[in-house]
Amino acid sequence: MTGAVSAPRRADLVVVGAGAIGGWAAYFAAADRAGRVVVVERAVAGAGASSRAAGMVRAQAGTAVGTALGRWSIDFYRSQPERIGTDSGFRPLGYLLLVDRARDVAIGRARVVDQQALGLDVRWLDREEASGVVPTLARDGHRGGSYHAADGCIDPARNVHAYSLALQRAGAELLERCEVVGLRTTGPGGSGRVTAVETATATIATPRVLLAAGPAMAEVGRRLGLRIPVGAVRHQVAVTEPHPAFAESPQTMVYDMAQGLYWREEEGGLLFGMSNPAERPGPAAAVDWRYLARMRRRLARRVPVTAGLALRRVWAATIDYTEDHLPILGPGLDRDGAPIEGLTVAAPGGHGMMWGPAVARVAVDLALQGTTALVDTTDLGLDRFDAQQRSRVQVEPIALPFPASVSAPG
Repeated sequence: MTGAVSAPRRADLVVVGAGAIGGWAAYFAAADRAGRVVVVERAVAGAGASSRAAGMVRAQAGTAVGTALGRWSIDFYRSQPERIGTDSGFRPLGYLLLVDRARDVAIGRARVVDQQALGLDVRWLDREEASGVVPTLARDGHRGGSYHAADGCIDPARNVHAYSLALQRAGAELLERCEVVGLRTTGPGGSGRVTAVETATATIATPRVLLAAGPAMAEVGRRLGLRIPVGAVRHQVAVTEPHPAFAESPQTMVYDMAQGLYWREEEGGLLFGMSNPAERPGPAAAVDWRYLARMRRRLARRVPVTAGLALRRVWAATIDYTEDHLPILGPGLDRDGAPIEGLTVAAPGGHGMMWGPAVARVAVDLALQGTTALVDTTDLGLDRFDAQQRSRVQVEPIALPFPASVSAPG
């Protein structure tokens, strides 16, 4: 069902946001027989970054939490045909995380040992081995990197179609072009427990709300009287014209750790994406052509065959991120820092495609049961941030180079 349908008067769970997190969360909740599950989306499903991502998915991470979320998500993407009768187009291409400094080799090798201890079949490749796995990669200017053959990518647009179909088949209701404007609780100032969600056209009585508003999370939080330290920033993706060098399949994906530049094969050419750590935080959908040109020069040094290739497609989208690059998974907090009963916050921390299904699964577990077996969420809640929005937990080191703060200065 879409926004043309009137909002129901009551629901057992209201999910705010129909991006990758909210969409899969609605499916999981409905499949768990959580009662009447309603998804409220101010635009249309997948209208934001969920349909404009690059679709990179990896279990390689710098923290145990990141590895667990990545592995679970890959397993879910692989199981979709049997589980839901459709899929997100996952392809196991393998992923090489490339480094170019001596100190990063030592750090990377230690990380491989840690990931192997977690059961991940990851290994370190030296410079020659890396060039053997990625034939188009320049043989100099780097020192190899970690490699995991089970990492891969999905098709973002296909992913939106998959969760939209899956959630409705499971019985969830999708209300598009329906914006949330308020939250009702039993106590003053948003404290107590949730009793209803107010939209622009109706009030939906509900004991449970799951906020999955993506890069609009801080804005939605302010509207509801909550402080949620989730940033928004521009992310850019481009695809080159085809070249015979990329015709062989599969092509291993690569992430240039030093520059935050990644690439993979797409339609016979090379798809590459980037974020600018010097960017001013905030919504942005226009292409930054100057920064794109800079990253194209970097790409040409890494993959020389791209130097003379024209671009077929270029786009930008606003994505979310957190200060420590980890997800937010836990209860909403009132102004005094006390949990609001029935309110769950779920933000992927800049890893919507990569960790999306797992973040959604954990969020639903917390919303319905108050606990989850997938990961330890002790340090993933809003209470890890101080008044300056700084986190007290270990930063996830393998992440895009997001701005240092989640809010613009001044």
